[in-house]
Amino acid sequence: MSLKEKTQSLFANAFGYPATHTIQAPGRVNLIGEHTDYNDGFVLPCAIDYQTVISCAPRDDRKVRVMAADYENQLDEFSLDAPIVAHENYQWANYVRGVVKHLQLRNNSFGGVDMVISGNVPQGAGLSSSASLEVAVGTVLQQLYHLPLDGAQIALNGQEAENQFVGCNCGIMDQLISALGKKDHALLIDCRSLGTKAVSMPKGVAVVIINSNFKRTLVGSEYNTRREQCETGARFFLQPALRDVTIEEFNAVAHELDPIVAKRVRHILTENARTVEAASALEQGDLKRMGELMAESHASMRDDFEITVPQIDTLVEIVKAVIGDKGGVRMTGGGFGGCIVALIPEELVPAVQQAVAEQYEAKTGIKETFYVCKPSQGAGQC
Repeated sequence: MSLKEKTQSLFANAFGYPATHTIQAPGRVNLIGEHTDYNDGFVLPCAIDYQTVISCAPRDDRKVRVMAADYENQLDEFSLDAPIVAHENYQWANYVRGVVKHLQLRNNSFGGVDMVISGNVPQGAGLSSSASLEVAVGTVLQQLYHLPLDGAQIALNGQEAENQFVGCNCGIMDQLISALGKKDHALLIDCRSLGTKAVSMPKGVAVVIINSNFKRTLVGSEYNTRREQCETGARFFLQPALRDVTIEEFNAVAHELDPIVAKRVRHILTENARTVEAASALEQGDLKRMGELMAESHASMRDDFEITVPQIDTLVEIVKAVIGDKGGVRMTGGGFGGCIVALIPEELVPAVQQAVAEQYEAKTGIKETFYVCKPSQGAGQC
């Protein structure tokens, strides 16, 4: 049974009438451009064919009823006429409440709604299950009530909800790609202007995501440290963000910087340049060059930004040994565990899967999870 069929069926059973709309919003993977987002730089994600699906209908009152199919059909109810506060017990409900609350501040011309939510974006894998939920809820209200909001505004609203209501710091990339993703394309995002450019993906290439299943422990504290180091670097150059510093400017004075800050800055500057070049390589179908850029990105994250772990490096090496120069592979996400992403000719996927199955657990004692994805369409009706 598809997620659409599941949520429609549950909706009718729970609420006693059929849903009028079913909306989806996808998760994402970042192909290249790591930790560049909060430096006002560039990222190159694509939406994936794992999504949050919501069957819904407008109500003729001011009540919101939400059922979470993936959490034992837990039901949350709240009113649009009372202050929206955090739910004491259901963390999932706070993503919904946060999106609705922040949407009221933007455009309060919507009424009540019934929703049933289900999703298959793997949670805790760094594939943006939360952004997918936020964008799906925003799109539900926009579609049901014909709100004059575009994808970028729905994305910004989701980011605000996560930062301010849920209380989790995040950049804008995850929500933007979920809202604006395009089938068979990646999206080059300028994190300063929020400008986007669709970049066609070569035919016959699979997007493979492999979760190391290494439990991330450092990610919060180390993430904040990296941000502070980048801000220190930007201040040294008297710039608002590292986006505004050139490689030449850096090389001329690198020796004057604290050695660790210098390494962090070098990663951001080179990663930004790689990301812009990667968009051109992909568009031209140059998988060999894309692979070189992904390899350079991984080495930079490992040696200059120091956010990889041995388990991740092992996974990358296993995949690289199989694909050679026919594709690319690197860590993706915040670091200290999580996933790697690989662009692989479809005919090589079975060989990669076999090599990883035979070698990764033997070397690390951890069993990986393997996802084969397609670059998919952003949020909308399904």
